[in-house]
Amino acid sequence: MPDVAVACMSTNINSRDLYNGLVAHNLIAPVGVHGAFARCALFEDVLHRFDGLVTQISKDDLPEIFTFPPVINRQVLEQVRYFDAFPHLCGAVFSFFGEEVEAKELSQRIQTEKPWDNLLGMTHVALNPAACYPLYPTLTGTLPAQGRCVTMLNWVFRHEPSAEPTRMQSFRVREFVNVGAPEQVLHWREIWLERGMSVLHLLGLDAKSQLASDPFFGSGAESLAVSQRARRLKIELSVPVISRDHPTALCSFNFHQAFFGLTFDIRTHDGRIANSACVGFGLERIVMALFSTHGFDVAQWPQAVRSRLWP
Repeated sequence: MPDVAVACMSTNINSRDLYNGLVAHNLIAPVGVHGAFARCALFEDVLHRFDGLVTQISKDDLPEIFTFPPVINRQVLEQVRYFDAFPHLCGAVFSFFGEEVEAKELSQRIQTEKPWDNLLGMTHVALNPAACYPLYPTLTGTLPAQGRCVTMLNWVFRHEPSAEPTRMQSFRVREFVNVGAPEQVLHWREIWLERGMSVLHLLGLDAKSQLASDPFFGSGAESLAVSQRARRLKIELSVPVISRDHPTALCSFNFHQAFFGLTFDIRTHDGRIANSACVGFGLERIVMALFSTHGFDVAQWPQAVRSRLWP
């Protein structure tokens, strides 16, 4: 795709201005909880049109299409040691398992504003924290010679409530996963890094790539992050959304090496443990970047951008 000139924000919009502007222009609606909001019609239209552009640029991959629910088997998160690395982000699902007596007590406690959480028990599911996690258990076994390429559009959950609008507790990710030999999946990731940069530039977003790391938990977090950056396992495309000095990550390009292959016994056609890579587009963040960059009135957006989204 040919590039077009990238736009620059005339002001350094802050998080409160962005949130208030999105609300005032009927793009989102508050729901009373930090990190959650309703998406209104135009916001959703822009989101799905961007997703359509991603579908277009992925057509040469001929990806398989999977759809997963917003909950995941909790055992999968235990297998990938999610609770070791990110316990602060998890959203385990609890429900009521009691009888009528306990139900009456639950109701009474709620009505009298007393704690009632100890009347619930943990279920077998959790809210899905990463779009690609549910896929890997389905790939156990031997891959075809060309490996597998899969795409998904999944809701994910991260327990990090914030008044800052780009830090959401629940959001959508358009994800692509490639599983196969290491040289294959690394080459595929590089292709997608170019594709991702190109599509953001075509929409007038000042995207730049940078090495990144996940928000690991605990005393070993910094060493894990340093190792991840040193091995170039995670690359992000970031755009100024609420700050020029601290741009917001919109897309992530990750190389997992053999982690998921070992965990779920996924093998290449010649018997080796498979490697994997994934590419994720944070759809709500990309929509916010467009409104932050071009303004809240889409009729005033550059014609080159409008013609890409509304051909």
